[in-house]
Amino acid sequence: MAIASVRPPAVAGQFYPKDERVLRTQIAEMLSTAVPLEAVAAPKAVIVPHAGYIYSGPVAASAYAALAPLRGRIRRVVLLGPTHRMAVAGFALPAAQAFRTPLGEVPVSRADWLALQAREDVEVDDRPHALEHSLEVQLPFLQMVLENFQLLPILVGDARDDAVAEVLDSVWGGPETLIVISSDLSHYHSYHQAQWLDRATVEHVLALRAGLDHEQACGATPINGLLLAARRHHLQPHLLDLRNSGDTAGDRLRVVGYTSIAFCEVEPPDHARH
Repeated sequence: MAIASVRPPAVAGQFYPKDERVLRTQIAEMLSTAVPLEAVAAPKAVIVPHAGYIYSGPVAASAYAALAPLRGRIRRVVLLGPTHRMAVAGFALPAAQAFRTPLGEVPVSRADWLALQAREDVEVDDRPHALEHSLEVQLPFLQMVLENFQLLPILVGDARDDAVAEVLDSVWGGPETLIVISSDLSHYHSYHQAQWLDRATVEHVLALRAGLDHEQACGATPINGLLLAARRHHLQPHLLDLRNSGDTAGDRLRVVGYTSIAFCEVEPPDHARH
């Protein structure tokens, strides 16, 4: 029997520590010190940033810390992010059947991987995944906060917003499935300009209004698809964190914006529970 191919880490030692112990310690510290703007229960989906951990890790941690109560429940993670190094028409799945990080290997959900290939806009190609960081940097966080889970890693290229929503609907699942959208916000504006731009973008997302462009968020297309799906599934967005690299580890001349937003099922009013 042939051994399934494994995608090795491409940005360990650059975006996050290569040493397992150092990586575990850094993530544990970020999770323990995360102070989300709002307490949320059982997120179905999250938007998280994907820069180097010293820049965006604390912002991402505010979303991942909210997953702690779901540690034993989530068994499947649908992970979508934009491509930075290679153009993709539609969606790209890896040929690899597992992703490796310094914390171990995460298996690809083969059933979902096979089913999604029925779509004409889905291609199987390791090349866009090989050096892409937008998905990889989420994996150590997921490995720390969840137990055993399978991954459906999808790179989103030149795709329609409604096509993203269709893909999400097809793999929506139940409480065992978490959807993660990897995206930063504005790039290379001054600190105060970025604050203003990113706040407007976040307000757009909190209103569940699709139509973001790639100046507002590099992962605009997967975010827009999630917003369409969230409306259909009656999810409510909650802002957990909104900062930029000028707040974390960079200068304030040219910054990159980051947010963490959780999408939760709307709880029934108290009188409806009795």
